[in-house]
Parts: sequence; structure tokens; C-alpha cells
Amino acid sequence: MQKDLVRDIEHGMTLTAREIARSEALRSVLWHRVRAFMATRDLLVLPTVAVPPFPVDEPYPSEINGKPLDHYTQWFNLTYAITLTGLPAISIPCGFTRSGLPVGLQIVGRRRQEAAVLRAAAAFEAAAPWADHIPPLVTESTRGPFTALRT
Repeated sequence: MQKDLVRDIEHGMTLTAREIARSEALRSVLWHRVRAFMATRDLLVLPTVAVPPFPVDEPYPSEINGKPLDHYTQWFNLTYAITLTGLPAISIPCGFTRSGLPVGLQIVGRRRQEAAVLRAAAAFEAAAPWADHIPPLVTESTRGPFTALRT
């Protein structure tokens, strides 16, 4: 496990009941704000993460668009925030970077609208002009000095 993740888990185990209650209250505020936002929208479509794929030997990127990260989790804040709401969401391939690496699209639905999310994902994938393109794989011959692949 990555040392930063271990540190965060250890920190979480030291939280008091009051701190946990405050965190849950903040999560509730987020949930209500997103639910109000979604009341006038069928779906929310956004990037899955804030960076293109990074090298397999890096546990996480160090910057986003040239700006250093304050915390290692910032690169996946878009996914993390949606996860906290409990709303139905899916991440699907949506294309490739200029260097041929895959990027993802996140589709978020209203509460209990899993079917709408799945229909939108299926429609997007069916319309994708790049669906037959397969990105390069990390294999024994392409991974270089790494002794094990991360999965």
C-alpha cells in the first residue's frame, strides 16, 4: 500500500466521534447541494480525473496543469466528490490523449436513476468514433525495469 494512503488510514483511526460527526455533517451538506443542482438536470457529464494517465511507476501525479498538488488525492477529486454523494455514476472511455493514452468520462445521474446513467453510457459508447482503437498495453517488453505491474 502507498505510504500516503497508509498515513491517511492511520489518521482516520485517530479521529474522535465529534470529528467523524462533523465530517458526516459536511458530507450531508455536499449531498444536499448536489441533489439541488441535479434537480434541474438529467445527467452531469464531467472528466473522470483531472490528469491524463501517468507512468505506472508513479503512485500518483505531482501536479495538475503545472500546479503542484497540495494533497495526493487532488488528481481524483472529481470522482471522489461524486462518490461521497452516493449518486449513481459510471466512468467510461471517451477518447485518447495526443500520445494515445486513454481518458475517461464520468456520467452522474439523479438519485435512483441508475438506468438513465447506464443508457447514457451505452449511447455514448455506441456513438464513439474511436471504439475500435485499442490503447497500447503495458507488457513485459514495454514496462522496462519494473518488476511487477500495478493493477
